[in-house]
Amino acid sequence: MSERIVIAGASGFIGRYLAEHYRAQGATVLLVGRDGADARWGDAEALRRVVTGADVLINLAGKSVNCRYGDANRAEIFRSRLETTRALREAVAASDAPPPVWFNASTATIYRHAEDRPMTESTGELGTGFSVNVARAWEAEFFAGELPGTRRVALRMAIVLGDGSALIPLIRLTRFGLGGPQLDGRWFATTARRNAGTFHEFRARGGRQRFSWVHIADVLGSIEFLRAHPELDGPVNIAAPNPSDNRTLMAILRRVLRVPAGLPAFRWMLEVGTAVIRTETELVLKSRWVVPERLLSAGYAFAFPDLEPALRDIVAARELPLPQTSR
Repeated sequence: MSERIVIAGASGFIGRYLAEHYRAQGATVLLVGRDGADARWGDAEALRRVVTGADVLINLAGKSVNCRYGDANRAEIFRSRLETTRALREAVAASDAPPPVWFNASTATIYRHAEDRPMTESTGELGTGFSVNVARAWEAEFFAGELPGTRRVALRMAIVLGDGSALIPLIRLTRFGLGGPQLDGRWFATTARRNAGTFHEFRARGGRQRFSWVHIADVLGSIEFLRAHPELDGPVNIAAPNPSDNRTLMAILRRVLRVPAGLPAFRWMLEVGTAVIRTETELVLKSRWVVPERLLSAGYAFAFPDLEPALRDIVAARELPLPQTSR
């Protein structure tokens, strides 16, 4: 009998990657979402039905944080994570054959801005501000209540690199000659942004904000490893063991793309640019220094522990010629 894999929020590039992999392995993949899904949000009976008998439940649902943090978007970022996680928890609780393991997306952004030392599951310090508040509330909702038949693992994912990730805009910028570091600096803060916790304070200098990342193949690899290790539950950092920094990231990307030079982007440019494309500077200026202590201690071997091979793999996959079709 084939495995039964349930993926909620599979419309993003991570969900599509996982669904394609499991289908290629012969598994039955059931999707939870909106149009065209096997179960839709708001239909409690359908949710209970799809999780019943599942071998694994993976929840990736939530509005992208790649947006401006205005009132409406902030509310939707919270709602889309908390309500979907709550609905799945209620479905699992109501099932007479619940999945033995449930992986719920979380984020490595839950840790503070770190330039002094890496953040691990045991020694990491949680931060403050809007993004951290989202992550805290998301994990609290996930771990609420009793689910005696289901092990729960929160995937504190660093920036996931793959075809469709945040890497793609950086590739485009680099090819246009704008592949220098993103440089923090002083910027004015409005009272509203401070109160909302969305203003990024100037700290890291010279493009040295840490860059924690993970290749999408290791997201899948980590999930499969965690499935095979029932002693592991709770929060787990999903990040490559060798984080980099922004300046090094952009230098490697120029080398991989064979672009000899790249102009840097200063804070004022980033503030103007992110306002135009409707995103936030925090996504490139916060120093994320995260290490996967629990995965390494348990013996997981990363397929891509180092940044340059990971970037070369992704760029090469994007540039493969299309297969010839027979006439």
